[in-house]
Amino acid sequence: MSPDVWMILAFAGLLIAGVPVAFSLALSGAVGIVLGLSPDMLATMGTNTYNSIAKYPLIAIPLFILTGLIFERSGVALRLVRFAQALIGPRHGGLALVAVLVCMIMGGMSGSGPADAAAVAMVMLPSMTKAGYPKPFSATLIAASASTAILIPPSVALILYSIVVPGVDLRALFAAGLFPGILAGLALLAPAMIVSKRYGWEGGTPKEGAERLSVRTTFRQAIPALFAPVLILGGLRSGLFTPTEAAVVAVAYGAIVGLFLTRELSLRDLWELLGEAAIISGVVMLIIALAGIFAWAGTMLGTFRHLAEWIISLTDNGVLLLILVMLAVLVAGMLLDAISIYLIMMPILIPVMQHFEWNPVWFGILLAMNIAIGQFTPPVAVNLMVTTEVAKIRLEQTLGWALLFVVAMGCALALVAIFPAIALWLPRVLGYNVD
Repeated sequence: MSPDVWMILAFAGLLIAGVPVAFSLALSGAVGIVLGLSPDMLATMGTNTYNSIAKYPLIAIPLFILTGLIFERSGVALRLVRFAQALIGPRHGGLALVAVLVCMIMGGMSGSGPADAAAVAMVMLPSMTKAGYPKPFSATLIAASASTAILIPPSVALILYSIVVPGVDLRALFAAGLFPGILAGLALLAPAMIVSKRYGWEGGTPKEGAERLSVRTTFRQAIPALFAPVLILGGLRSGLFTPTEAAVVAVAYGAIVGLFLTRELSLRDLWELLGEAAIISGVVMLIIALAGIFAWAGTMLGTFRHLAEWIISLTDNGVLLLILVMLAVLVAGMLLDAISIYLIMMPILIPVMQHFEWNPVWFGILLAMNIAIGQFTPPVAVNLMVTTEVAKIRLEQTLGWALLFVVAMGCALALVAIFPAIALWLPRVLGYNVD
């Protein structure tokens, strides 16, 4: 067998054996270097790991992770929930609607599905359970809704995509993800409302003695949270700051909100959050760094070129091949995180995308939607793992509900695939280059 085949087999074998993704990438890359190039070339591993993370836009990733943690700790999620409850009022499926809306707004602050899922689940699950919603349904709905965080800007996944795919404007990606993210949320909301009404969860009249929330009061309390996405996107659109600088602004704004407005964040908490963000970011950056070895070996051996040529040879029908690619990414999303998927698959998919002349911004949004579906689809389902842990239930109990929401978001994905203007209209109106 050729060295590049050995490299791919080594990577698959290490993953199956339970070796973490980062080390699987590094070790299989080393196998490719030794068998296909020269053992002496192992000396390049240090340079390749450094070059993989020595990129200015990557600074935004740990900063947006810190932003999400700050807003989670500062009571923002609770204030958003109370405002949404006051706005919607008592009705069948009202709390389901609140959960979806709050997840989408929180996604506009954190850019991370698991962080979004954790923040909303801790606030929403007790009240949804008290209102009669089964825990498996609630946990799955929150996990699915939180997956929109990688579509609604700012998105950590889209930041990485803009780095991996040359020539893609991150501002255009952020703008392109907004409407598909909203569409995905609406797609989840429709079956949630139908099921809630069918089973009679959460009656349409308030219980005696229940707290009546004032729209005006809760809105005033939620203003700092609602203003955060406006600040980030408005600053990007006006050119006041770059995406990386937007991450710095988001952290500073979140700290001000937590320390001086909600006053639920202390300097000690902020110090602890800095450490927590560093740990999470370290894991992300380790994957990116060690993936550089795999990427360099695959490029030098021609592995990615051979795989791309094989994919292109499967069919001349671009639509059919797009469906096959989407299915492959969906399966990958069920097993791996978004960052690993982009680093592993994009070197293969970029030549395919260029061959069929798929719009790179539109294609990036399709990939993100697919990965979002994978975040709440077992067996791995990172978002679902978070919410089931909060709910204290087994992952298997959510399987039926997960399939329902997979179909719902799959319909949203199909609409964006059939009508690219859903993703591309806004960035074109804003004057960004999407061609």
